[in-house]
Amino acid sequence: MLDHPTLNRLRELKLEGMAEAFAELQRQDDAAALSHAEWLGLLIDREAARRSTKRYQSRIRTAKLRHVGAAIEDVNYRAPRQLDRDLFRQLAQGDWIEKRQNLIITGPCGVGKTWLACALGQKACRDGKTVLYHRLPRLFADLELAQGDGSFPRMFRQLVRADLLILDDWGDERQPSWPKPSGKLAAGFSRRTGVARPGG
Repeated sequence: MLDHPTLNRLRELKLEGMAEAFAELQRQDDAAALSHAEWLGLLIDREAARRSTKRYQSRIRTAKLRHVGAAIEDVNYRAPRQLDRDLFRQLAQGDWIEKRQNLIITGPCGVGKTWLACALGQKACRDGKTVLYHRLPRLFADLELAQGDGSFPRMFRQLVRADLLILDDWGDERQPSWPKPSGKLAAGFSRRTGVARPGG
């Protein structure tokens, strides 16, 4: 079947979702019974869904979660880690992120703290929030490099502006001492939560 001029125009305008829906409707015999408003509504819905999916995929890539497949729907509440089902589901709603509050997940090694944090991060991405995941030892090393190559201001802005910043491996015994830019980093954390530093 030859391309319809409207289909070509939609593609030229980069309305790929609408183009896909238009092509599908053309192939459906019962689509002729739809009104113009119904056709337009279906095209707009597909375009909106496609753009929403692309934005989510972009946020997930930027987040760099350690467990990309972690999801709150897959949490095992029967695992022996004393996870409060009601509390975790409340945290998954993300109100604490909106209020710029902090969350510390504690527990023995191997109980899945990182996975749970990534599940909350994935849910935040689905809710339209920007997320960044960092292992603290690696973050320190990256900050040292950024201080040397001049990219520290850009990296600092990314850390401060993220809606949710996940910092993992705080208790790693191999963790180095705080790097030189730690004062600026601490100031950035204070800015994220709206808490002023003493003397600042």
